[in-house]
Amino acid sequence: MELVCPAGTPAALRAAVDAGADSVYCGFRNETNARNFPGLNFSDAEMAEGVAYAHAHGARVLVAINTFAKAGAMKSWADALAVADQAGADAVILADLAVLDHAARHHPRLKLHLSVQAAAATPEAIKFYADTFGVRRVVMPRVLSVEEIAKLNAAIDVETEAFVFGGLCPMTEGRCALSSYATGKSPNLTGVCSPPEHVAYSNDRDSTATRLNGFTIDRFGRDEAAGYPTLCKGRFVAGGKTSYLFEDPVSLNAASLIAALSKAGVTALKIEGRQRGKGYVAEVVKTFRAAVEAVEAGRDEVEVGRLLAGLVEGGRQTSGAYKKTWR
Repeated sequence: MELVCPAGTPAALRAAVDAGADSVYCGFRNETNARNFPGLNFSDAEMAEGVAYAHAHGARVLVAINTFAKAGAMKSWADALAVADQAGADAVILADLAVLDHAARHHPRLKLHLSVQAAAATPEAIKFYADTFGVRRVVMPRVLSVEEIAKLNAAIDVETEAFVFGGLCPMTEGRCALSSYATGKSPNLTGVCSPPEHVAYSNDRDSTATRLNGFTIDRFGRDEAAGYPTLCKGRFVAGGKTSYLFEDPVSLNAASLIAALSKAGVTALKIEGRQRGKGYVAEVVKTFRAAVEAVEAGRDEVEVGRLLAGLVEGGRQTSGAYKKTWR
């Protein structure tokens, strides 16, 4: 199976390629991609250089232009498609209907992948995108079990890509309103969740409070590690109990399910992490490269959980919805 790896910077792209990525996905330095954070992403020139480096080493580049265009402001998304095409990118990852239509009409060379942001999880929805725009691959929402993915693959005629490691978003992607409620910005529209200019920490004698645009969303004891404050992974009091109300701060690790995902017809395995540095990218990609090769050769699976324990959010890992266990 194809190993699709993150690159938030040119250095991370080179690290991913050198560590064994089959494909690298990245985005431009603007709101057209869902990781629009300061210090990340690619200029037009860096994108062309990154594609050239990847191609010279036998890897492909997929450009994420996966946010939803605003009314009357389509030019940024059209420009991003043109630059990706000119740079020689192998595919673009899209979610917005108008952006998909523009790409299909004006950039026939580019292979179209449907972003997880589109949240297409039924044969009918996927068939619509394939028939209407020529979509060739769909990134699976992180709410499906392996059995559901197998049934979906049996009913469609496009490639599927499934997340196997990294951060988790709660419930169905493409529908996040929490960050927008608190800050006016969301990953779906402006490409940024919990933007750093709205993040604040304050200390008292016994704890650290984390705030997002003035909302206190968590409080950590003196010896607890304070995570990056996103509303979906905050702790709140509800029904007299304090808990992670929407989603625990825990990382997806589906390495033990690589063989099952392959049997289910999954074409590509995706690692999340465009906000991570090149050291993280190199270590995760190298480990998953070995895991994929072990499964395909019929050898014992690599102990990915143990090898990457120090790189997961909150020090905890989960198989997510793939095994369909809910609290």
